[in-house]
Amino acid sequence: MNSKKLLISVSGIRGVVGAEDGLTPETAVRFGAAFGTFCKSGKIIIGSDTRPSRRMIIPAVCAGLIGCGRDIIDLGICPTPTVELAVKKMKAAGGIIITASHNPPEWNALKLLNSKGMFLSSTEGEKLLEIFKSAEFAYKPHNRLGRIYKEEFIQFHIDKIMKLDAVRTRAVQNRKFKVALDCVNGAGALLSPKLLKKLGCRVICLNCEPTGKFGRGPEPVPTNLRKLSTAVKDNGCDIGFAHDPDADRLAIVDENGKAIGEEYTLAFAVDYILSHQKGAVAANLSTSRMIDDIASRYGVKVHRTKVGEINVSLKLKSAKGVIGGEGNGGVIYPNLLYGRDGAVGIALILSYLATTKKTVSEAVAGIPSYVMIKGKVDITKEDIEKKKRRLISAFTDAKLNSDDGFKFEYKDKWIHIRASNTEPISRVIAEAPGKSEAQELIDTVKKALLTQ
Repeated sequence: MNSKKLLISVSGIRGVVGAEDGLTPETAVRFGAAFGTFCKSGKIIIGSDTRPSRRMIIPAVCAGLIGCGRDIIDLGICPTPTVELAVKKMKAAGGIIITASHNPPEWNALKLLNSKGMFLSSTEGEKLLEIFKSAEFAYKPHNRLGRIYKEEFIQFHIDKIMKLDAVRTRAVQNRKFKVALDCVNGAGALLSPKLLKKLGCRVICLNCEPTGKFGRGPEPVPTNLRKLSTAVKDNGCDIGFAHDPDADRLAIVDENGKAIGEEYTLAFAVDYILSHQKGAVAANLSTSRMIDDIASRYGVKVHRTKVGEINVSLKLKSAKGVIGGEGNGGVIYPNLLYGRDGAVGIALILSYLATTKKTVSEAVAGIPSYVMIKGKVDITKEDIEKKKRRLISAFTDAKLNSDDGFKFEYKDKWIHIRASNTEPISRVIAEAPGKSEAQELIDTVKKALLTQ
């Protein structure tokens, strides 16, 4: 990632800690004050992943909130979905998670939740940004300042998952799964090992100390999961699971030590839930068409949204969907919460394997397969717009979806080009039945975008 500039959007702020134009204590204080001014009356819930820079950012954010008279419930280190659950349970005014998710360790960020425990909508985000830019904060006098209280919510999170009807605890316990788990020394290390043991699994832990010293690349993509793959093979495990630092994503390694790709996480969850409860599915435009094939099998509709968790969550809510998420390993199960949760993904997938009596590789074989190639280009959203005509002329025989960047769709393949929400680059993602077809789509886009 070349740019170190602070990224400010309706989703929050994200930047490199220590960089001149990055995430500074001053910015964190101002954003805390803006959020304290924006939220209606009530407590604010705070949690974080394990990045060492949290020690600088949390006090700064709290100073801004306290200055606006807001009481804070500090959950300490915990997964992002734990904070979402806490906001709902405690009927808080909002929540802040200090995490840069899959970004490298020098990055950190503020993820912002509304009173429903969901990420801010674009309208809510715009209102917050107006307050931040105006610096018109609702600071209070000395006798009306807020306070900080400590709470622990991870056990509550585990208990909520265990009580879900879709989690077939007895079937999972009877299967006696042997599981290798890689938490990248992030927040999931405090939750997922306990959950797996509650489910009767024998657990081989890698990077399960909440130190913030990532033992691999923070994104749970196959190239970063070699040690997990080795651990699965060496220990004769049935499956391997991997989180990102804030544990809202989940990737899988099969019983042969093969990292099958994050797209299968949601595919398995959708197949499992629809086999027990038919209903609408929601996923973003960059998620594999495996979801469409599975939904077609059950005769239900897939709603496609812009990339961004909140877009999928809002569509699931309005469509009264039963399962959804994003192809980056993010499972959203509305019966628990309207947010991605790697831990509920673990419980649903183990229930899927236990009730179907399949291995991971057998489950993969039962779903139509595609090859997905994910690329990046150093080009801005504005540059993409300037070359819109060139892109369209390169795919004249495809159906165009311009809801989020440009997606060109064929009967059995597609390519999606859009500016990233979390990095100063644009993403190019293609999917087709074969690798050569997917690569051809990528090459065509790059030629259209990068040729002068």
